[in-house]
Amino acid sequence: MIPLVLIHGFMGGSAQWDAQIKGLASMHKIIAFDLPGFGKNNHLTAINTISGFAEWVIVELRKMGVQRYNLLGHSMGGMIVQEIARREQDNIEHLLLYGTGASGVLPGRFETIDQSKARVQQDGAKQTARRIAATWFLEREAAIGFEACASLAEQATLDAITAGLDAMQAWTGEDFLPQIRTKTIVISGDRDRTYAWDQTYLLWTSIPETTLAVVPGCAHAVHAEKARLLNLLILDFLSV
Repeated sequence: MIPLVLIHGFMGGSAQWDAQIKGLASMHKIIAFDLPGFGKNNHLTAINTISGFAEWVIVELRKMGVQRYNLLGHSMGGMIVQEIARREQDNIEHLLLYGTGASGVLPGRFETIDQSKARVQQDGAKQTARRIAATWFLEREAAIGFEACASLAEQATLDAITAGLDAMQAWTGEDFLPQIRTKTIVISGDRDRTYAWDQTYLLWTSIPETTLAVVPGCAHAVHAEKARLLNLLILDFLSV
């Protein structure tokens, strides 16, 4: 069975995928990583480049004996999986780009990355985690999944938050998009405050073999806001 590898985004962790693991595990082997500095791996040294994160994931997969796999990345994780595909797309059967873009500079984001950098130094890691996590939900702090998401985000170290922002700001994958040969789906919430529509559109129109799914009534955390629908989209795409 070809595994589905899940790569979380900025201030995320493997725990964010609980609904996907429960909903998909009967049909697919699931591998969900915690990136260095985040979640269960918040004790590891933070990485400050997207390429560095990609290399870390590839090394971990090889340690597990995984050679061929399906690959899903969310947000910053979507940048990481594009970078992984740049290195070894022949090993990737399906590529899922969820709530992400091809540029680490995020026009239309709820605030610029420089503003986030300044505010994390002023407010500290935990306050920043909760503040940013609220933007991921259509109903912000009132959303059912907010507390679990915010608690996970709070596990990120100050170094990891700063390094993650640096990694995103310095990265672009736009030139590589036409070279992606892997079957790809682009998934986005219709009210995402982090990635504007033009970034989703660029992925959809630049990758040769791509389909698009826009989930209504969601912001940046479709995996929590409409978990069953996301699971159905994933299962349908992996069956192709």
